[in-house]
Amino acid sequence: MGIAERKLRQKETIRAGILASAWQIVQSEGWQSLSIRKIADSIEYSVPVVYNHFESKDAILMEFIRQGFNILSTQLQEAKTATSHPPEQLKAIAGAYWQFALSHKPHYEVMFGLGIPGCEAVKQMEEMKKVSEAMLSAIEKTISAGNSPQADPYLKLHTYWSILHGFVSIQMFSGYQPMVPRKLILEDAVESFIKGIMA
Repeated sequence: MGIAERKLRQKETIRAGILASAWQIVQSEGWQSLSIRKIADSIEYSVPVVYNHFESKDAILMEFIRQGFNILSTQLQEAKTATSHPPEQLKAIAGAYWQFALSHKPHYEVMFGLGIPGCEAVKQMEEMKKVSEAMLSAIEKTISAGNSPQADPYLKLHTYWSILHGFVSIQMFSGYQPMVPRKLILEDAVESFIKGIMA
């Protein structure tokens, strides 16, 4: 192995160590406790070494956001391809989204810390774009199969994503305990959404 290859491998090892350490801090203390100083202390390197790999804490957060959207897009695509019927795809996507949020809570928190991403944010990150496209294509097909072909698919995408995010937020951050299981409420809301765009 040449010197250049060795340096590259060392750089990748340090970068992976920074991310692993950051993730451990998040898992044990939460996102609000994450700092460059804590990461540096954890991996036993100086603060400038961390800055050589990530220009800021936000850059580290962005890496976790990218990872989260990559996992989510894979799971939504798998759910979507399990059926060829567009309304059923929307139900499957909703179920996969819900399951992702419950099983990847730290990722979900950083991915949606400021709510649903806007159009510009979606365009800037390929992983986020894939999540949006999985939902949008199922919505467009459902609109085509219904009686309102003039419906705006982008408006419906925002409505659909708002339903999903709203229910996840209630599940994660609210002490509210409904009389029926939350998943049934989500399924009922998605069913109503589908009926609305097919009417």
